[in-house]
Amino acid sequence: MLNTENQAPNEAEAEAKTEAGTTPRVYVIDDDSGVRKSLHFMLAASGIQAWPFASAADFLDQLPFLTPAPLLVDIRMPEIDGLQLLTILKERGVTWPAVILTAHGDVSVAVQAMKLGAIDFLEKPFAAQAINQAITQAFDVLDQMQHMLSARDQARYGIAQLTARERETMAILMEGVPNKEVAHRLGLSVRTIEMHRGNALAKLNVKSVAEVVALANLAGFTAEMQLNIENLPENSTAEPRT
Repeated sequence: MLNTENQAPNEAEAEAKTEAGTTPRVYVIDDDSGVRKSLHFMLAASGIQAWPFASAADFLDQLPFLTPAPLLVDIRMPEIDGLQLLTILKERGVTWPAVILTAHGDVSVAVQAMKLGAIDFLEKPFAAQAINQAITQAFDVLDQMQHMLSARDQARYGIAQLTARERETMAILMEGVPNKEVAHRLGLSVRTIEMHRGNALAKLNVKSVAEVVALANLAGFTAEMQLNIENLPENSTAEPRT
């Protein structure tokens, strides 16, 4: 069992890179060593690596060096409890699927956890079958999330390849106005607008303005953003990894 509780960040990062892609992993965040060991054996029986953390603080310290994976989170921990951890992760934009563990069945806590993004809520002691079902669901959710993020990054990368004039042209066309109106607003000829439109559609590998609207929505643009490059995250102009 990996023991990241006392590892330096660079050591954890190296180990994560070494084993990523070979064995599916789950991050176990629980202050009870007995629970961490029990989950290690349960998950190992299914070919899953349990990466243990004795506290939420330990997990947050290592977070920048970790790859996306499901979380098993104890609800009652000192200093930072499970709900607080989910809140912090949500604030940081980390949306990895989490399963909450508790020794005390509390419906109100379960509801709060679900609102913060938890996908399941298990009471201790839990059966191996219950853990396996929850983890299977978590991996399914993670796969869907990764697919959506990849599609979003591809869309942002495509939009970032447009010139400023092409983005400006497409933003106005997305309002549903004809080429003539776009030409009037930008002080250009209709033929020039048609050229910018054609170039933009070709770069985005789409055939219509409606498809550009869908692509912009996927990339996370609102109508007010008007495809401005300044609205893209800093790394969106880099070609997405496949």
